[in-house]
Amino acid sequence: MADKKIVAVVGARGAQGGGLVRAIMADKDGPFTARALTRDIRAEKVKELRAAGAEVVAADVDNEASLAKAFAGADAAFCVTFYWAHMSPDKEIAEAAAMARAAKNAGVRHVIWSTLEDTRKFVPLSDNRMPTLMGKYKVPHFDAKGESDHLFTDLGVPTTFLVTCAYWDNFIHFGWGPKPGADGKLAIAFPIGDKKLAGIAAEDIGRCAYGILKRGAEYLGKRVAIAGECLTGAQMASALTKALGREVLFNAIEPEVYRSFGFPGADDLANMFQFDRDFSDELCRTHSVEVSRELNPALQTLASWLAVNGKHIPLG
Repeated sequence: MADKKIVAVVGARGAQGGGLVRAIMADKDGPFTARALTRDIRAEKVKELRAAGAEVVAADVDNEASLAKAFAGADAAFCVTFYWAHMSPDKEIAEAAAMARAAKNAGVRHVIWSTLEDTRKFVPLSDNRMPTLMGKYKVPHFDAKGESDHLFTDLGVPTTFLVTCAYWDNFIHFGWGPKPGADGKLAIAFPIGDKKLAGIAAEDIGRCAYGILKRGAEYLGKRVAIAGECLTGAQMASALTKALGREVLFNAIEPEVYRSFGFPGADDLANMFQFDRDFSDELCRTHSVEVSRELNPALQTLASWLAVNGKHIPLG
């Protein structure tokens, strides 16, 4: 391990960071080894990281000193924030700034920053087709990440901007799974009409990040927008039907209806789906499945992801 380059991975117990740690440690002959950063080094998932051979280090994105210590001696770093843990854009931007400063001060030679589109570049705050949230955002969990991009470039941190997209894992963990209607039939409901949504398995985000690290300088300063597939709601329902062995329908609802569901973040997600719908053609063009597969030859389609994970989707 002594001759391998260290990759400090923020959020190593999470979906994206965990995928990257596993990708690094699975490549036994590769040039990297993983330093897994986590707030709780006693957590159950940490045992899996250690068993895979990763170094585990305590670090907190809200504690810049801990980040600086964790980044010290690392050749590369993967930086990601956790919006849904607090749902505060200001906090997310502060966390990104702390990671950028820590990487700069540690002399990290390649940072991958997991980001999203700043939707205000597409839909200005003055555009009333989509409600403005929190006074200055259209899609807060997108915009805060997109707004944070400059924090890395302003400091001269050598960065690749990895633009992610919707997780298929949300069918399991985030309430996107099929629900029975009054007639007992299962259905998914998103406000995307007949437009395609860029989606990906969370594990593949980490694998794509590893592909970028292996290519090194080729990707410094670049934006890389990834996806596993771009699918309509009807196509997603068809894939779910085949995987679950039960018919799943797709209900195309309006963003206003989705906002009315009232769960925490419903307005944010409704705006996200509206953004994905209204700019579907551009987003599915920039989120290149071909580039994603070049970086990660094991890239999963929704069908192949469902073949393994469909059994974990709650139905109800």
